[in-house]
Amino acid sequence: MREALRKAASTGAAGVQCYANAALFASDPAELRQEAKKVNLEFSALVAELGGYGFQIEAENADKLERMKAVFDMAVKLGAKAVTGHVGVIPADPTHPRYRTMLTAITRLGREAKKRNLSFGIETGPEAPETLADFLARTDGGIGVNLDPANLVMVRNVSPVHAVELLNPWIIYTHAKDGLHYRDCDAELVYDAFARGGFEQLQKETGRLFEETPLGVGAVDFPEYIAALRRYGYDGYLTVERETGSDPESDIRLAVDFLKKQLG
Repeated sequence: MREALRKAASTGAAGVQCYANAALFASDPAELRQEAKKVNLEFSALVAELGGYGFQIEAENADKLERMKAVFDMAVKLGAKAVTGHVGVIPADPTHPRYRTMLTAITRLGREAKKRNLSFGIETGPEAPETLADFLARTDGGIGVNLDPANLVMVRNVSPVHAVELLNPWIIYTHAKDGLHYRDCDAELVYDAFARGGFEQLQKETGRLFEETPLGVGAVDFPEYIAALRRYGYDGYLTVERETGSDPESDIRLAVDFLKKQLG
């Protein structure tokens, strides 16, 4: 973690988001917070990916909620104000049985976040922005959006600016990621494949669906996207996320420079 913090600081970034994994929970949060302060960083948020199907399966949700409480407590100790993650695929139809299961679980999750003065940001990608906005309006606070423009472009071929226009009341965090959409796909099948660890097999069967790219190389119009965020009053982090590629570290450094130029 110390090495990661030093590398993040060397890019010129102001904050860092890290995974709430076993290595983090084995660390002393007070010490980590102090180490971050030494290199002029703060913990902007944590990522909580519980694996599988998020909160889609009712029998798993009580256990996952308890695990999320521990993540929230760690976020508080690190001084972070947000936790983000995928929650599964929200059905477009509110009468779908899974919709009620997910709404109940995520409403409870939001209440736990509020108790700690935190917000949980659902990461965009699986569902249309309209579906996510309707879902969020039915929760009881503490739940917002982690807007990932590349996920929207890659999976749904949706304009990130359109997403900002619909979701702006709930945007609490963003990921700065880029990507390309090659062909239309069923988001349910895509996220089912990710849950099973079978995405590569899915692409063998369907052909190449999408690709994450370095920032500025893909289809996300960052000048328009950043302008939309500013127009609706977002002044939080743009967090560089680079999950693939042969040299992610270099791509992250280039992305920080790219964003600083965009921000002026």
